[in-house]
Amino acid sequence: YTDEQREKEEFAAAHPTKWNPYGALPQMRLMTYQMPDELIAIASQGEFDEFDLNAFFAATGSGANAKFKHKSEVQKWLDIIRGSYAPTQVDNLKLGGQRPPFPYSDVRLVPYLQHSFWFMPTVAACHAMANLLAEKHNTFWHDYRVLSVAGASAGIGLDALPPVRQAIQSGFETKTITLSCGKLTTGVTVPQWSSILMLRNLKSPETYFQAAFRIQSPWSIKNPNGDNPNEEEILKPVCFVFDFAPTRALRQLSEYGIGLSPNESNPENAVKDLVSFLPVLAYDGANMTQIDAGGILDIAMAGTSATLLARKWESALLVNVDNDTLRRILDNPEAMAAVERIEGWRALGDNIIETIINKSEKVKELKNKAKNKELTEKEKKQLTEEEKEYKSKRKLVQ
Repeated sequence: YTDEQREKEEFAAAHPTKWNPYGALPQMRLMTYQMPDELIAIASQGEFDEFDLNAFFAATGSGANAKFKHKSEVQKWLDIIRGSYAPTQVDNLKLGGQRPPFPYSDVRLVPYLQHSFWFMPTVAACHAMANLLAEKHNTFWHDYRVLSVAGASAGIGLDALPPVRQAIQSGFETKTITLSCGKLTTGVTVPQWSSILMLRNLKSPETYFQAAFRIQSPWSIKNPNGDNPNEEEILKPVCFVFDFAPTRALRQLSEYGIGLSPNESNPENAVKDLVSFLPVLAYDGANMTQIDAGGILDIAMAGTSATLLARKWESALLVNVDNDTLRRILDNPEAMAAVERIEGWRALGDNIIETIINKSEKVKELKNKAKNKELTEKEKKQLTEEEKEYKSKRKLVQ
């Protein structure tokens, strides 16, 4: 993979106007997501209380009778990945414009999820997921044709492939989710698969990336207009691996990178070579951060990295600036002195805390008045301006 991507980059630099024989090979990107504590509590294991995907997606039964042991939590997970889970929406409001890119909600990612592969832990989990996605309330998922290629009914080996290809067709007019716990993860090419969701624990980096590379096959149209045999329209410039157990995923990546460069004595250099062509972005519950080779090794060994930890401490989610908190700071000379020593605080202006409290109380007063009687045009304008000002100042403090 790294050799191909290097060749692609070098050819493009050396021959910018020529057809690139490696051009259609998509770059892979790994995106990891830290799940909310309430979901991790359901299924955690190991030294760092990692999210245990096998336990979380544990299921019983088969076919139409299959169901998840933690069905409510799996439903929450489905809501999270499409950005509609209420608690994370509240956090997103606090973060303002820094909304994290969840797979099925971010417009930059959605095109690459038109045809995705969900790697489940068991046959029962595949069937249970198909059943859950089909339930009446999950209307969002009804746009996708869900293909469960698990168990004897799906066919042996490559026999499971024709129904998938038939459902996807050209890939332009259809939307599919392929559920598998092992079938079609080796020696299969489905060009339209552009993303894989890793929903099971895999101990071997080779197995992990063998499955991941199913989505790295090129999808392009050669000579799209029929007048230039050297022209190629690339439909899949990148592909995505989504993983919900960050520490385990990055441990797999570090081991895989080190394994690719057995003669490299410095593991960081070995991993650096891989991540230069396989960017890694990690969401820690507050921020989405690109992780470098050193950070990947840190997370693999310690469960977090210095950069992630620093970013987490800087997150607006950790800062509560309601009026009660601001009043307590204002009434405590030591707290006030500490705040005033913060770099950049003075730039916010004098008496900013008093201003926020006064403005918010004025807004509250006007809103209460509006409940009882119609506000005058002047009062409406005042309400809008006051609200806008106190919100902007509160955000500055945060």
